[in-house]
Amino acid sequence: MDNNKPRLVVIVGSVREGRFGPAVASWVAQQADTHGGFEVDVVDLAEIDIPLALPAASPKFAGDDYPRPAGMAALTSALEGADAFIVVTPEYNHSYPASLKAAIDWHFTQWTAKPVAFVSYGGAAGGRHAVLHLENVLTELHAVTIRDGLAFPNYFTAWQDGRPLDPEAPGYAKTLLDQLAWWASALRSARQAAPYPA
Repeated sequence: MDNNKPRLVVIVGSVREGRFGPAVASWVAQQADTHGGFEVDVVDLAEIDIPLALPAASPKFAGDDYPRPAGMAALTSALEGADAFIVVTPEYNHSYPASLKAAIDWHFTQWTAKPVAFVSYGGAAGGRHAVLHLENVLTELHAVTIRDGLAFPNYFTAWQDGRPLDPEAPGYAKTLLDQLAWWASALRSARQAAPYPA
């Protein structure tokens, strides 16, 4: 393991039965490994206990004392240790899954002053409505959202054997990863130099 590389966490946002998210996340993780700028982890929300009912206190103010379920410890640890995120999300009814919103809401400082990129998939819009909503939410948590994401419209006909059919997709992924690596290194240095004034 190269401890100088930023740690990237790829989040599988859907927990729906028959979901396509793991295939997309696996391809994205492969692109990140090929890129070489990150230590890459994949976190699948379907493997984590994420209740919808939240404690009365805000995680922003409770800090380490926030009462998260024991089954969420791996997710919290992964988010805390990350220098960057790629959120892989479908679009449900013009937005993103409740599982993803719950995972975000159980945390606060784990997102702060860290870059987040998006890879979405769906019907004709390719999940873009979900990404627009996520950008608003994560900006509220003082994360930095990356402009160049990946969207896969009509994924059910646009992928084969675990890969997108579009030959340009790896190039688009490289652009995303280049920007994400720049922000990950810059923000990690900034966090180490001084606490973020949240």
